[in-house]
Amino acid sequence: MIDINMEMLEARLKQAIDSINPNEKFKLISITKQIDKNNPLQIFEGAETLHKDRFYWTSADRNLTFTGVGKLHVLEANEDRFAHTEEQWKALLKKATIDNPYESIPGTGIVAFGGMSFDPLEETTALWKKFQQSQFYIPELMFTEYKETHYLTINVLASKTDDAEELADHLEAAGKSFLNGEAFSGQDLQIEKEIEIDPVTWKQSVRQATEEITEGKAEKIVLAREIRLHFDQQANIASVIKNLIKTQQTSYIFAFESDGDCFIGATPERLVKVEKSNLLSTCLAGTAPRGQTAEEDRKIGKQLLTDEKNRQEHEFVVKMIKKALLKSCKHVEIPKEPVLLRLENLQHLYTPVTGQLMGDYTIFNVVEELHPTPALGGTPTKESLAFIREHELLDRGWYGAPIGWVDSNNNGEFAVAIRSGLIQGDEASLFAGCGVVADSEPEMEYEETKIKLLPMRNVLGGHSE
Repeated sequence: MIDINMEMLEARLKQAIDSINPNEKFKLISITKQIDKNNPLQIFEGAETLHKDRFYWTSADRNLTFTGVGKLHVLEANEDRFAHTEEQWKALLKKATIDNPYESIPGTGIVAFGGMSFDPLEETTALWKKFQQSQFYIPELMFTEYKETHYLTINVLASKTDDAEELADHLEAAGKSFLNGEAFSGQDLQIEKEIEIDPVTWKQSVRQATEEITEGKAEKIVLAREIRLHFDQQANIASVIKNLIKTQQTSYIFAFESDGDCFIGATPERLVKVEKSNLLSTCLAGTAPRGQTAEEDRKIGKQLLTDEKNRQEHEFVVKMIKKALLKSCKHVEIPKEPVLLRLENLQHLYTPVTGQLMGDYTIFNVVEELHPTPALGGTPTKESLAFIREHELLDRGWYGAPIGWVDSNNNGEFAVAIRSGLIQGDEASLFAGCGVVADSEPEMEYEETKIKLLPMRNVLGGHSE
């Protein structure tokens, strides 16, 4: 239920409308209200009937989940994208009227959710034609679940001529409709056809990468590949999210629709989290499968912790993230040794990094410094990206790039969009990559990518292998 004092709402709207300058056509008004418990996934499902683009996010610890619908305002940037996105965001907040009594709660007030492409210099193909180099939505309606509390945020662009009473009635009705999500109607998908995009050539590119590294032209190069799936019906995005939540319990779950296409995934990798000025980043590199038994699982994990190739991969990431954060943070702390992060299908080497933002640095500054990490691009960055552009067989689009959110309370979080796919009606492209170093074997790297494709493939009609 929404318990909104209509007289108070009208008064707030009238005050905001009266504050619109003569040279302003519209003013963004944002109102957040605490509400009774609700189901964010059911809200997401029901919002499909509104025929507007949606987004969904839940943190790896499940403390924060939100879903939004409608592109009230879009932040887009194709050149100097980090700076231009931040400029648009700051300009938007400066002019907006924000009524949010819950500023201590992340994901309330005005939230911008979206992402960026992996490499702005990479040639864009038709696969990603509906996604910009940087694209963030301010939703019309957003539901936030933070721990045991629940909130509704309504955003509206009001003009000088709007009537506050009529607008209040409209917003109340829209909010109630949004929260009245329908029950799940999606059936399980079946994969009718699966196409691997030239695995032989991909393995050859791995061999070429090892030669480049042996010749001293790079230290590590990350190569990704794509598979294309055809289903027996159109994918129900809410059902896919539900299955990801069930099977990937320690991963971020995200979905972002753009003109009907949906970029979706379950990633274990945080890029950066900021609460006010406190920062947390993650070093995640070095991969091994899970064991069939507890004893085998422990043995594989112990081998991963001592494996020279994987430790080298991990150390590349640790050094890069430390160097990047020292530019914008003080009190940077990094454990000396990694630990294991165990997921459903894989286990990784994991090192957390903490710090405190200095001065005017923001989460966008940090994301720009961190992306791409050696875990997704390689090292040195310039040389590895040049090899990827020349030899990789796909347009990564948003795969492997930052995806996440910022709010008007100086909070935000970005994950690295791996273990992901692009769903287009009754088809989807899935992506996975691996870190190539001097002693990498193409067949072993290929098998690693097969394991990394499993989380998305399984929830889209595949079966565990």
